[in-house]
Order: sequence, then structure tokens, then C-alpha cells
Amino acid sequence: MEQDLMSKKELLELTGISYGQLYRWKRKKLIPEEWFIRKSTFTGQETFFPRERMLQRIAQIQSMKDDLSLDEMASMFSTGPSDISLSPEQLLAQNIVTKSALDVLFEQHPGIQILKFEQLLSLYVVDVALRTGDIHLDDAAMIFKTMEQNFERFENASCRLLVIRKLGVSSCFLCSTAGDLYFEADTKIVMELDLAKCIEELKLRFV
Repeated sequence: MEQDLMSKKELLELTGISYGQLYRWKRKKLIPEEWFIRKSTFTGQETFFPRERMLQRIAQIQSMKDDLSLDEMASMFSTGPSDISLSPEQLLAQNIVTKSALDVLFEQHPGIQILKFEQLLSLYVVDVALRTGDIHLDDAAMIFKTMEQNFERFENASCRLLVIRKLGVSSCFLCSTAGDLYFEADTKIVMELDLAKCIEELKLRFV
């Protein structure tokens, strides 16, 4: 699916930030390198950005810059792991995940008492998936296993999670956000999640 892109000029005009601020935030890794998309135009090479993600990120930076340093924000926006750990009871009490998601966790890890960030993320993704209403509990267990077994391979790279279904049989996989995917006929994409966005949403719960 083709992204809705905006030019650098449009971005600066809409947000009121300066050229210097934009590239300082890039250097500090508040804005991912891959969001700076070089394209050929009739005037030469120009830089474009994914509209929705870029506007959302700049709004977040501007709303938090008085409370957090640039380094603290960079850590929060990073797709890498965090030192956050919580018990299942704390997750439920803080409304981070639902009981349905915890049931999936306990099926995989009976008696677990503390979840490290990687497990928190896997569980959070399961919860987001269940909330769509398109995912069955068997699918949710498959998602949890896929995340646990493979996410470290994408630890510092942007990736997405897809659940597909054909003739009632579901499959789940992680893939790079770059490039398109093509499936055989009658295959339906049931759900697609941007994991960088899920990581960001989860870390924001602890700010």
C-alpha cells in the first residue's frame, strides 16, 4: 500500500518547526532515519515523510519536551528493549492489558510472576490484536509465540506483524516494513500491526 507522503516544506509549514530542529531530532534519533524518504521530482531530489506518523511524532515531541530530555525521548521512541518489568497483576490493575490477554500468557507460561519488556511487548501486541475483534484465542496464542520466538531478530529494526487466513487456517509472521508482500489467491490479511508503533504506545504508558 502506497504511503501518504508530505514534503519537507509542507511539514515545516504545518508544524512550525525549523529546519535545524528537524535535523537535530533526526541526529538524536527522535525521528527514524527511514522516515526521511528521498524521491526524484521535476526540480531534483527532495525529502518526503510519512504524513500521519511524522505529524504524530512531532506533536508528541512538542508535548513532552518540557518534561523529558531529548535523550529520554529517544530512549522512549527506540524500538529496542527497555528495563521495564511488571507482574501480571500490575498489568491488569494499570489497565495495560485485559484479562483475555493474560489468559493467553498463562497458557504459555503458567505461574509466571514477572514479565520483562520483551514479554510485556508480546502480551501487549496480543491485547491489541484481541481488541480488533478479528482475532480468535488460538490466533492470539500463535501471535504470542511468534513474537517471543522471533522479535529479537527485529530488535532494532522496523517491522510489522501480519495474521493471514486462507480456508479457515491462520498463519502469523513478522516482516520488515520495507517492501510489499504478495499472497496467493483467496488469502485474506486479517490483521496488520506496526510493531514500532506498538513499542512506542507501550513505553508511553510508563512515562
